[in-house]
Formats: sequence, C-alpha cells, structure tokens
Amino acid sequence: MPHWTRRRFLAVSGAAAVGAALSAAGCGGDQTAEDPPLPERRTASPGPSAAAGETQPDQKPLPAGLAVARGDDAVRTTTAALAALGGMTRFVRRGDDVVVKPNICSGANPPEYAATTDPDVVGTLVALCLEAGAERVRVMDSPFGSPADEAYRVSGIADATERAGGEMVYMTPARFQRFKIPDGRDITEWDIYRDVLSCDVLIDAPIAKDHGLSRLTLGGKNLLGVVLDPGQLHSNIGQRTADLVSVCRPTLTVVDAMRILVANGPTGGDLGDVERRDTVIASPDIVAADSYAATLFGLQGGDIPYVRAAYEMGLGEMDLERVDVRTVTA
Repeated sequence: MPHWTRRRFLAVSGAAAVGAALSAAGCGGDQTAEDPPLPERRTASPGPSAAAGETQPDQKPLPAGLAVARGDDAVRTTTAALAALGGMTRFVRRGDDVVVKPNICSGANPPEYAATTDPDVVGTLVALCLEAGAERVRVMDSPFGSPADEAYRVSGIADATERAGGEMVYMTPARFQRFKIPDGRDITEWDIYRDVLSCDVLIDAPIAKDHGLSRLTLGGKNLLGVVLDPGQLHSNIGQRTADLVSVCRPTLTVVDAMRILVANGPTGGDLGDVERRDTVIASPDIVAADSYAATLFGLQGGDIPYVRAAYEMGLGEMDLERVDVRTVTA
C-alpha cells in the first residue's frame, strides 16, 4: 500500500517529550529519540466502493483524481462527491483515528454568510467516516474572531458533529508542539497541534472564500488553523502555507462550495457577498482540489500563491488537464 511521505516531522526538537505526551494522550506508542518514526500517513486505497463494500466490475479506481458533486442539498452532495472517489472506505479503515479540520474562523455570523464550513458537509464527513469503521472522529479548529465555544455553536458545526457521532475538540495551547518541517523552503519548524500529525486520517474541509491577503482561503490556507501564531505565517504567506502543507499532508481535502464568499473575506458579514454554487469538491490531492475550487472564482490554481508554491514543491497537481476529474449530480 502506498503511503504519504509525511511523518518525517517526528525528527523533532524534544522527540522524547513529544512521544511521552502522545502516549499519555492515547495517540500512539511510546516515542523516544532512539525509536523509529510513527508510520507514514497513508494515501487512499484504490478499490472498494462504500456502498457495496467490494470492487464493482465497471468501477475504475482513481489513483489520485478529483470529484465534483453538484446539488442543492449539502448532505447528498457531499455523499455523492465521496462516492465518486470510490467511497470513504478508500480513505478510512476500521479502527482509524480521524481528525476533520473545517474552517470555523468566527462565531460572528451563522453558516449562510459563508465564512465557516457548511455544518451539513462536516456532519456528513463525520458520519461517513464512522460508517467506514473509524473508531474516533474529532472535529477541531482555532477560531480567531470569537471564543471557540461561540464559533462552534453559531457555525452549527458543533451540533452537526455531535448528531453524527463525532467529537468537537477545543484546541488547547498545551497540545501544540514544535515540529520540524523537513521540506520547508521558508519555515523549517513550527508549533503544530500534535493530534493533527499523529492521527491516522486527516480530512481538510475548508469553505471556499475570498481572503484579503492570500486571495482565497481553500484547503492549504485552512491548515493555518492547526498552528500557533498563524499570523506569523502571513509574511511570505504563499511559501509558508505550502511549507505547512508539506508536513500536514491531508489524506483527503473536501472543499465546501455550497455557498462561497466572493468578497470581504475571510469573515464577511454581508449576504450580498455570498453566492450559491451548490458544489462539493473532493480529492486526495490538496493542490488539485484547491486549483479546481479557484475556478469557481474565475481564477486558476496558479493565481493563488500557496497553491502555486505547493505545486512547485511537488505536493500535488495544479494542471487540471492532468487530473481525472469526475463530475456528478447529487
């Protein structure tokens, strides 16, 4: 089975302390400076469909690929996007520890303002992971516009997660740890929430929206919510975001474009800046997912600095002509 080459981050400062903390938290075995690194995060397995549990004769697995689902119901549209990729069982195995990282930047406005990921998209991802056999599914973010409990509640994501059987997690400072970024071109270490790096499966679930500094917030930019002092990444944000992607390496990126925020991001506040697109984009390739999402704004992946930088680092495919794109209607 192929793997993401992404857990080289375990060559960290204070590796023994990190390993002890992970062990105490139930996130893996004891880790010392002499121990081998934890297993690398795996890629999607080609093969079985979620519905039938076995490969269908006419089903062609997508070794990378990208699915675009369109429909006016977020639950059905998200489900259709995953089904087009081969089902959640392509990404999640029985017993897996899964982290879902949506965008819950602020509790200033409810989800129809398109500043936070659609709660039905998040709840559906949680449900699909549990149906695929995940032992635990946690949902988390680091809101900057309001207290986390308020942002979790107003966004609707707390309720959707709990109804689906997942856990909402408050990202406490004590669980951030300095990790090395071996492939970083600008930053070579940073304080990252360690559960994001130790989980079996990381699902990056951004909402597609405008951003005054990075032009758009998509999968790559969404990962700034898993680090301490994300404002310090705003200097040379394109390369620094790509450096962060190189160590986080999501197993799956699911871009919520049911509604998109086309101006005054990232927090918005004016329904006049919101457009319905009734779309969910899913791919194990974060660069491809972000590149396709950029087209919803009349842009290309190369127009977004962090997408271009991630492509140049070999973290995914930016040329959509080279990606197996499947479009489905929910």
